[in-house]
Amino acid sequence: MNTSIWIQQAIFRYGRAFSVVHNGLALVGLVALTTLIVYGGRFANEAIDARATAFGQIQYSGSPTNDVLPDQENEQHRVLAGNLSRRYRVAADAAEQFIGAAFEAGRQVGIDPLLILAVVAVESRFNPIAESEFGAKGLMQVIPRHHQDKIEQVGGAQAVLDPMSNILIGARILKQYIRQTGSVESGLQFYNGALADTSNQYALKVIAEQERMRQAMRVNRPLARAPAPAV
Repeated sequence: MNTSIWIQQAIFRYGRAFSVVHNGLALVGLVALTTLIVYGGRFANEAIDARATAFGQIQYSGSPTNDVLPDQENEQHRVLAGNLSRRYRVAADAAEQFIGAAFEAGRQVGIDPLLILAVVAVESRFNPIAESEFGAKGLMQVIPRHHQDKIEQVGGAQAVLDPMSNILIGARILKQYIRQTGSVESGLQFYNGALADTSNQYALKVIAEQERMRQAMRVNRPLARAPAPAV
């Protein structure tokens, strides 16, 4: 049989079926596209959260302890401020301000504020005017020449010595390094300039301090009031 005739017969025979299938697939595609438009944002957020989980504890959207009411969180901040005041010999009022700044930066940037505070503890021992021989400045020992873009975002060169701005700048740097390296531990090592140290001594020191702070908040967590008896 001539090949061209066979092809024409096949097209005639199966053309209608092909048309039905084609239209059906088009309808399925339209439904899929509508679903993607409606739910795409949610799926994207879930993908980001999943990626963050794979890379370590870099996502943060609330209190480090679960199911904490605002009043309880404020009380925990005061308790933690007292703990840090005694441990690092810093005024309790100043410690409470630093804690508030770390929690705000944690919400903005998306990392645990206790991790931020642990970096502050290890880097500067909560001394807001600390400066190293390498030019690192402030609570989180930010080196201005390496992070001009982030410094400009919060007001310029003078912002580095402002404790609240310094915490936010440092938190943004830390988040960037965690993303670049793929884990909290490597991000911390990068922050310290010790990425080549496979023993992760700096990271382990910061994480240990983070856990001490978490335990201080748990041990001193206010007890929930018992519900009033029914009348």
